[in-house]
Amino acid sequence: MVQVIRQSGDVLVLGAGIVGVSVALHLQKLGRSVVLVDRRPPGEETSYGNAGLIERASVIPYGFPRELSTILHYGLNLSADVRYHWRFLPKALPWLARFWWESSPKRLRRAALDMLPLIEHSVEEHARLMADAGISEQLRPTGWMEAYRSTAAFEKACSAARQLDEFGLRYDLLAASALREREPSLAGVFAGAVHWRDPATIADPGRLVKEYAALFARNGGSFVEADATALRQEEGGWSLETPEHHYHGREAVVALGPWSDRLYTKFGYRVPLAVKRGYHVHFNPAPGAVLNRPIVDIERGYLLAPMTRGIRLTTGIEFAARDHAPTPVQLDRTEPHAREVFPLAQRVEAAPWMGSRPCLPDMRPVIGPAPRHKGLWFAFGHNHHGLTLGPATGRLLSEMMAGLPTFADPTPFAMNRFG
Repeated sequence: MVQVIRQSGDVLVLGAGIVGVSVALHLQKLGRSVVLVDRRPPGEETSYGNAGLIERASVIPYGFPRELSTILHYGLNLSADVRYHWRFLPKALPWLARFWWESSPKRLRRAALDMLPLIEHSVEEHARLMADAGISEQLRPTGWMEAYRSTAAFEKACSAARQLDEFGLRYDLLAASALREREPSLAGVFAGAVHWRDPATIADPGRLVKEYAALFARNGGSFVEADATALRQEEGGWSLETPEHHYHGREAVVALGPWSDRLYTKFGYRVPLAVKRGYHVHFNPAPGAVLNRPIVDIERGYLLAPMTRGIRLTTGIEFAARDHAPTPVQLDRTEPHAREVFPLAQRVEAAPWMGSRPCLPDMRPVIGPAPRHKGLWFAFGHNHHGLTLGPATGRLLSEMMAGLPTFADPTPFAMNRFG
């Protein structure tokens, strides 16, 4: 008979992506003993596959398009930046309808103001954790670029950028010649670009999460590979069992990203969580070619980013069941356009990577306590900005759990806003 070993801590943090690891680190800073739980090693799910952006300039959330021409364009399912599975569409329609409603100008403005404190602290919170981990050199203050092929689209983007001046963002409006000066390896297909200078970039997001997790371990934290969805409430707190261990914490945090539904539904909560799937693949650059910062080809719907493994080509959004087999059609559609822009050599991986972004229709994450379960907390639903907002979320939630003054108003992120 196997003897079960009991281990207790102050908090069980479920999920070892950027959000969960950041929560664990911030709780640890406040003197809490933490057990971090995930089915895989840290940083190997959604956090691994993003564009490496700490998006300080994204002060306006990604809303549902309001122009009829754009909606019709997406409806034909021929776009590279948004694609959907026909059989999944009936299930997605109620969520999309609420997303459209939340994206009205007035509600989008409210969402932007609610999210602004998290966005404003995004780079500095990463910088603090990276300094603690001894990896500050991995933070690249390069910003990123939105590039436009047509003069009309570029002029419209310049006008849109100026409308954000109230937020104090730094940006440069680059004509074609100025763009070539900053990115000499780009082909001359763009009429211009907006260079957003406030964001920072990371060359290996998955490695970054592992470095944060290593800091957590050096400071005395415990990491357990186990099924986090086995969490259950017991007298005095929360527990999770493996064949050989019984882990107990007075409190528990659910930070499982697109899998958070497996726990909040277990405890009787209803949240309109959807996933937006995405893909990436790496290419070796052609000899002598250099890309200095991420660049988005707005009119073709993809992003190129310089990463440790090569040039990462990332796609936009795919609406499909989270666990459905990969269908990397968007990569196939965008690769020829990317090769027009930058001299790419061969693919690095045999098969593309696929991940899922956890998204809520009001464009705000859930950060805060479970309404009906003492000691249970949630941190999920960061839409396209999990990497950006992980450390800021960790700080906010830890302040809430400790009863400290919070650097941002947590009210807009409360779980009970969904009823």
